[in-house]
Amino acid sequence: MDIKTVFENNETWINQKLDKDPDYFKELAKGQNPDILYIGCSDSRVTAEDLMGVQPGDVFVHRNIANMVISIDLNAMSVLNYAVDNLEVDHVVICGHYYCGGVKAAMQAADLGILNPWLRNIRDVFRLHKEELNAIPDENDRYNRLVELNVQEQCVNLLKTAVVQKAVRKRNMKVHGWVFDVATGRLIDLKIDFKAILKEITEIYDLGV
Repeated sequence: MDIKTVFENNETWINQKLDKDPDYFKELAKGQNPDILYIGCSDSRVTAEDLMGVQPGDVFVHRNIANMVISIDLNAMSVLNYAVDNLEVDHVVICGHYYCGGVKAAMQAADLGILNPWLRNIRDVFRLHKEELNAIPDENDRYNRLVELNVQEQCVNLLKTAVVQKAVRKRNMKVHGWVFDVATGRLIDLKIDFKAILKEITEIYDLGV
């Protein structure tokens, strides 16, 4: 891609917005009040705003390889705390996607350098669910099932945090697990029962908030 094209596209986008609403950017500059925190994958094919059909200001977005929520990742934890405590979002979404390169890499026996400690967290998901996954004969089906299970486990990781536990209990904030099917464009709700998960893990992970 010619970088000049990016700036030409930007001018086109500005004009399109102003044609519809001359005050669009003035209003946008006043601040944000998103209802959703979206934690998704950095994959270039999966853009949060496009797949949800939302506009700038509607969703607070954090993306990383394979949509992970890792307790020692200060970037993710800072985003989570700001979105939940300061922006007071009503929903936190973990959105994975089929054909995820990070998940596929975690299924392979390979030394990937600096990616090794990151991918180990996905391998841990495989270990937790290896009986189910190893029973799936088709490799591609196994791969996509791990994508779903990884979303589920990242929702569990969300519910282990104090900020999420507090928001769920005090203002009924909701946690969701979704998968985007790159091959069809469809967004799939995994219908994760986050309250049941929270109840199940309370004995060990309750932080008393």
